[in-house]
Amino acid sequence: MSPLAIVSSATLSPFARGSKNWVKIVPWSPRCIPKVSLFTVFPKRCIRTNLTFTTSATGRNGGDVQISEKETEIATYAWPDNQKPRVCILGGGFGGLYTALRLESLEWPHDKKPQVLLIDQSDRFVFKPMLYELLSGEVDAWEIAPRFSDLLANTSVQFCQDRVKLLRPSDNIGMTGATSSGCGGMVHLESGTLIEYDWLVLALGAEAKLDLVPGAAEFALPFSTLEDAYRVDNKLRMLERRNFGRDSSPIRVAVVGCGYSGVELAATISERLQDKGIVQAINVDTTICPTAPSGNREVALKVLSSRNVQLFLGYFVSCVRKPSVAKESDDLTERGGAIAGEHNNEKLVLDLQPAERGLQSQILEADLVLWTVGSKPLIPTMKPSNQPFIFPVTSRGQAETDETLRVKGHPRIFAIGDSAALRDSSGRLLPASAQVAFQQADFAGWNIWAAINDRPLLPFRFQNLGEMMTLGRNDGAISPSFIEGLTLDGPIGHTARKIAYLLRLPTDEHRVKVGMSWLAKSAIDSVASLQSTLTKVLSAS
Repeated sequence: MSPLAIVSSATLSPFARGSKNWVKIVPWSPRCIPKVSLFTVFPKRCIRTNLTFTTSATGRNGGDVQISEKETEIATYAWPDNQKPRVCILGGGFGGLYTALRLESLEWPHDKKPQVLLIDQSDRFVFKPMLYELLSGEVDAWEIAPRFSDLLANTSVQFCQDRVKLLRPSDNIGMTGATSSGCGGMVHLESGTLIEYDWLVLALGAEAKLDLVPGAAEFALPFSTLEDAYRVDNKLRMLERRNFGRDSSPIRVAVVGCGYSGVELAATISERLQDKGIVQAINVDTTICPTAPSGNREVALKVLSSRNVQLFLGYFVSCVRKPSVAKESDDLTERGGAIAGEHNNEKLVLDLQPAERGLQSQILEADLVLWTVGSKPLIPTMKPSNQPFIFPVTSRGQAETDETLRVKGHPRIFAIGDSAALRDSSGRLLPASAQVAFQQADFAGWNIWAAINDRPLLPFRFQNLGEMMTLGRNDGAISPSFIEGLTLDGPIGHTARKIAYLLRLPTDEHRVKVGMSWLAKSAIDSVASLQSTLTKVLSAS
């Protein structure tokens, strides 16, 4: 049977930035996938072969690909230049985006500058440490969640909005990772497109883990994505409208977990609701932010105690559910959780069990339950190419890496951020924080440069620059690591935190736009405050 080539009628170029569409079917190397049998459905086009045929074509690295009876052709992403290294980055958070920007900023020999493809399920990069400011109204969405197409407009980095279905690495067999020749593996996207890569960066982040407690997945809301922030804000607005102008019971918000995220949420929401709401913060430890510097913890406790925040320390949530019987409603009323009659069906109940001796079990009532404990790394499903292999992961589902951030046993794959399990010099696992991912991105970009240019790779060393937290529109805490015992709090801490994060925004263009926006807002707030003060003085006189 004669060789058969299948090419789409569209322009023969990679799919456009920000699109899931494929535009070309090209052969792949047999070193990556020797034989595939899949049915691929694309967003706007569908190619399906019902005939019995055999395809023979020459891949990038030589050899024929045979697709036998009842097997179907699969679309692959067409890299612009088949001679240059191909870097595929999965995930567009701090780790993924900043790795792409780092690769773009390095000096490369003309024939070795890699082609970089960034893949993320969202069309926006989200600066997660400032999601709380969306609830307080301090920032606009475009400031902390710019589109990838805008951030990458002046770079050679390509972007694809899609989800990763599975990964087929082939660098575990006979590959040293020292050169740029050969294929590192394949990424299979949910749209059906296959992407052949030479180097891969795993930076998919993590998602909230709500399946540990009965009812949490059904009734609680996480707070880790832009969509989560929108859902929480919409729910708060609904509750505020419901209680507007009415002499009703206060809005009750339960925050499960008192790490940084839980404390920042509790402080932000309590300030927003003021005397119209009560925030109930629950933590299994007997203190808040147990791993935080003492200065930050003390400032946070002071702020929470000055607002309508009830702390339930030393408790864990055993169940989240709807109220069941009238007797339970009476019990809740006796405990200070009166149910507003006609809105009783909207209430939620949290069963608390003591984690420490001497405490009694509790039943709490809430209009809104926010879940900030537990996360699950998003490692893609693996599938072997020629024979079984081992992709090392920890019990938490993170990829095990060496000190150069390469996945053990896979020299062509780097893992950073929530996707990686890496320990510091003392043997402790590095925290899943934006600061860690930001620093790892810098090293991952450099080490890919070094690997492509046959240079030694650098071991990653985390430098703790300090910890920051927001506690409201004019409250914050920052403990820099380079000055022991120093904690900036109040308006100074809040301003210092915003300046630090402004400097961490992805590109110079975006930093300038956001900086000007924040200056304008600050000027408007200052004028409004001055007018309010003058009005009070004139009224008093």
